Amino acid sequence: MLSKVNYKGLIAPIIVGALLWVCTPARPAGISVVGWHMFALFIATIIACITKPLPIAGVSLIAFVIMVITGIVPMATKMNGNVIVQKGALSAFADSTPWTIAMAYMIARGFVKTGLGRRIALIFVRLFGKKTLGLAYSMSIIDLVIAPATPSNTARSGGVVYPIIESLAHTFGSKVGDGTEKKIGSYLVYNEFQANTITSSLFMTASAPNVAAIGLAAANGVHVSWFGWLMAAIVPGLIALLVVPFVLYKLYPPEIKETPNAKAWAEGQLAEMGQMKLSEKLMLGIFILALLLWMVSSFVPAVNATWVAFLATALLLLTGILTTKDILNENGAWNVVIWFSILIFMASQLSQPGGVIPWLQATIKHAIDGMSPMLVMAVLVLVYFYSHYFFASGTAHVVAMYAPLLLIAISAGVHPMFAAIMLGMTGAIFQSTTHYSSGPATALFASGYVKQNDWWKLSFVIGLFYLVLYGVVGGLWMKIIGL
Repeated sequence: MLSKVNYKGLIAPIIVGALLWVCTPARPAGISVVGWHMFALFIATIIACITKPLPIAGVSLIAFVIMVITGIVPMATKMNGNVIVQKGALSAFADSTPWTIAMAYMIARGFVKTGLGRRIALIFVRLFGKKTLGLAYSMSIIDLVIAPATPSNTARSGGVVYPIIESLAHTFGSKVGDGTEKKIGSYLVYNEFQANTITSSLFMTASAPNVAAIGLAAANGVHVSWFGWLMAAIVPGLIALLVVPFVLYKLYPPEIKETPNAKAWAEGQLAEMGQMKLSEKLMLGIFILALLLWMVSSFVPAVNATWVAFLATALLLLTGILTTKDILNENGAWNVVIWFSILIFMASQLSQPGGVIPWLQATIKHAIDGMSPMLVMAVLVLVYFYSHYFFASGTAHVVAMYAPLLLIAISAGVHPMFAAIMLGMTGAIFQSTTHYSSGPATALFASGYVKQNDWWKLSFVIGLFYLVLYGVVGGLWMKIIGL
């Protein structure tokens, strides 16, 4: 029996992709034929991710095949001696971010299988379980506490917070696939996505894109200190942490809002579970080890965050917490490896010489010539924020656009430190846009609790809030403190 394919969902991406492709002769000067073809294919792929003729992994695989068969990218990397002439399509699967997410899924499975996640969830229910809103704030606080020393926001969200949310949702009978997602799981998962975005903006060391931005700023003569970033971000960041869970509670309300006698119920459930089992203790030890090593990876380059995730998974296998079958059956993890790897690679190709992104940078610089410095800054922030719809990686976006936009701002008369930090924080909050915008977005969306249309609608509204909060309130705060 043939599987169902939504062929109607192919109509829009094929039409848009084909129209862009045939317009190649009319492409803007500065964009190569290959660069324009990649742009056409990327736009068609993003549209297909929305219309969903197939699940996103299937769409990405088809795009991968088209990318190679049309000659946009060769299958294997081309070398000239020891020099890479052109990266091959297979190099897409060498990116570390999807693999970090995949291994974080394994850690999440360990939490669920051992019962440790349920135990932690019950403890949180006992402490904050009178209202769902209180649980949302408690999840945000967990993310906040570990953010300063965890530059892998994927590890923070997918490996630390999500397992707790999943166990908590299951405790309240909110599971994926049976129509109970919105009882509590959908709200908590999406709230964590936004909480992770906010905490990423608060600390210079809270996400990889931040670290990349600071390095690019220093290379262009603007040196931002850790406390300088924190001082600039603390007012809009803390306001966002206080406001966003409540706003989401109103815009995307959970069905379960109050849990009478939750404390007594949780205590009863904990009593039934009894003392921690050996498997739980081992899981807790591996989790703490992974968390500490993730923090160390912030300061010791030899300790790689992806390696830590693999190490934790290996230890889960060695201790018997997980079996090889458990690993192979973790469909969400392998789904992420396929589609996120391909989208990251395609997005990176847009930034190559002759691609759309370099042309866009040159066009923007010409268009804003003669504007006032603050108007220039506003335009750059808006362009930087909304261009993230074309990126599947925050780091790739920062590497592609941060330095050119910073130099444009400085040349227009914007204070260098203000421009560097404002663009840096924008590089954190633009991860709030799509379900493929960053590692945390991919990990949380792949859980299945939040529908894609809900994700995009909520993200658009919250994105407007962030732009006003960080741009206006944050900008005024930076003026007050002298930045």
